[in-house]
Amino acid sequence: MQHIDIRGARTHNLKNINLTLPRDKFIVITGLSGSGKSSLAFDTLYAEGQRRYVESLSAYAASFSP
Repeated sequence: MQHIDIRGARTHNLKNINLTLPRDKFIVITGLSGSGKSSLAFDTLYAEGQRRYVESLSAYAASFSP
């Protein structure tokens, strides 16, 4: 996998955002105050990391994850 795809992000001020980020690169997110930068950087990417982590577990172990 050479990139990270975000499709339909709708966290806080984000409204159905689609984004492709290259892996192993330094990424900068800029924008006006309240435009959703932190929501994208923290909430959306964290949720995706959690989803991938749970998918990597066995079905039994995943049943105990929040």
